[in-house]
Amino acid sequence: MATSKVTFTLDEATVHMIADAAERLAKPKSQVVREAVSEYHDRIGRMSGRERLEKLRLLDTLLPLIPSRGRGAAQRELKAIRAARRSGGRRSLSRNPA
Repeated sequence: MATSKVTFTLDEATVHMIADAAERLAKPKSQVVREAVSEYHDRIGRMSGRERLEKLRLLDTLLPLIPSRGRGAAQRELKAIRAARRSGGRRSLSRNPA
């Protein structure tokens, strides 16, 4: 594997964490950084555990709000919507023409 020497500016806390991880894992600091960057890159676009739990909480909140009805009722409503669209829209007495 070809390597490149690069320079980054890091805060002291990050430098300490890299050194601590290298010591605890008995690996060179550069390997710790490579592995950390690789793992970070692999997580891009994925939800974190916190995000996943929030989405599940929202789903649990919204699912009970979905009306339960049979397939036939849903198909009848879709048929009515399609017919209304073909005829220029739904006509309703409650609409106030402005």
